[in-house]
Amino acid sequence: MENRTGKFAGSDPFVIARDWLAEAETSEPNDPNAIALSTVDSDGLPNVRMVLLKGVDPDSFVFYTNYESAKAGELDAAGKAAFVLHWKSLRRQIRVRGLVTREDGPAADAYYRSRSLKSRLGAWASRQSRPLANRAALMAEVAKVTATHGTNPERPPFWGGYRIAPLEIEFWADGDFRLHDRFVWRRAQLSDDWSVTRLNP
Repeated sequence: MENRTGKFAGSDPFVIARDWLAEAETSEPNDPNAIALSTVDSDGLPNVRMVLLKGVDPDSFVFYTNYESAKAGELDAAGKAAFVLHWKSLRRQIRVRGLVTREDGPAADAYYRSRSLKSRLGAWASRQSRPLANRAALMAEVAKVTATHGTNPERPPFWGGYRIAPLEIEFWADGDFRLHDRFVWRRAQLSDDWSVTRLNP
């Protein structure tokens, strides 16, 4: 295995991911933490949507959503997911595949409290992924929950986080003439050590 240097160097893929994200935060004009999250439904049909990554922890990637949404139902049923972070400004991407668990404790409470009041009330008001008659109905629900929950609402019981603990992480950087650099970190189980392999572009 060749010695990895520069942007690919390091013995911990989570540290590399955090470093790349930090670089993107200085150059990417909008939502450098946006990920394309992929799930599958009960028929095995894929779904993909953009969500915001809210944490790169020492062992997992974390985002938050409504537990009654379509994505949450698919995450809970399959227990697996994949996502990609792509930064046009850096010409890099990170691909992740792994196992999913809920983040439904103090970390979810803390993140919910860090959101703006309007976003916290919006989490209460939205019945995510379900039919909506019109925007006026949604705004009426926002007014209703504002009157009910006031200016310091608790985290809704149907809203929280998910952690993706990766079995595979691929770091990709653009190269001249489409001769890209790709390194994939793999492990069969979460308790295993990582193996790192350079891939053809």
